Amino acid sequence: MRERLDCAVLAAGREDWAASLAGPHAGGRLHLHALPGARGGGAAALLAEAASLRGRYDACLMYVDGGGLAEWRMALAAGRRPDAHLIAYAVDLRARGIHDLYALGVVDFVRPPFCAESLRARIERLLDGAAPPALGAQNPAALGIPHPAAAPGAGPRAAILAEDDPCYGLPVPPGAAMDEGALCATILQRSGAELEAYAVAVASRQASSRESFREAKGRIIERFERAYIHAALGRHRGNIAMAARAAQKHRRAFWALMRKHDIDPTPYRAEASPRAAPDG
Repeated sequence: MRERLDCAVLAAGREDWAASLAGPHAGGRLHLHALPGARGGGAAALLAEAASLRGRYDACLMYVDGGGLAEWRMALAAGRRPDAHLIAYAVDLRARGIHDLYALGVVDFVRPPFCAESLRARIERLLDGAAPPALGAQNPAALGIPHPAAAPGAGPRAAILAEDDPCYGLPVPPGAAMDEGALCATILQRSGAELEAYAVAVASRQASSRESFREAKGRIIERFERAYIHAALGRHRGNIAMAARAAQKHRRAFWALMRKHDIDPTPYRAEASPRAAPDG
């Protein structure tokens, strides 16, 4: 256990709140810092400020409420990232908003009222490479977020949301941001908010390349269509009619997408067929 932890407080539009927290907490074992020169800056400016102070902080506590969620999403997708763990101070955020933050690099969150001991314990666990403690009733299907080390197709990692707990939340390991392989493997289990957050991040990266808007958009749509068709055929064992019905598309339109991406349903039907019994 480290004697002292340092955490930057990033609070766009809430500078007075950040300043009120500045100083030692938890018996001097946790020190909070309102970033110098960040007053009046937006979320992107705060992230850039924290990124410029490499190695100075163990974590960054981001004040995120419903009104500021969109700004933080854009800043995380396009801005510079600090090398410290990003923890959201989630004020009146629902599960969908928290999903968006996880997809964009946030590794944990806490809820009001501010709890210095909880924040210190969670930073220590993150530094040790452990997942935050889980509270609440288990619901493996509730908020699945894949571990980046998990093999594609392994399915979403079970996660737990304690919506009403003031200090604890989702047990997601550090760095559990969506990658393309994991997203494609679990695309049918993804919420619209997760897909939107991923699309924002990819679009921001593509914008810095030499591709035109049309080319970048076409590439993202092509990947989504291919992943969705493969997943739908896998779920329905190559039955095109059932897959099209589940996708709420006309069978001919579903066929057209299969031809467009040169997708053959035969392998999915073969996987569904019972294996022949060995000769004996």
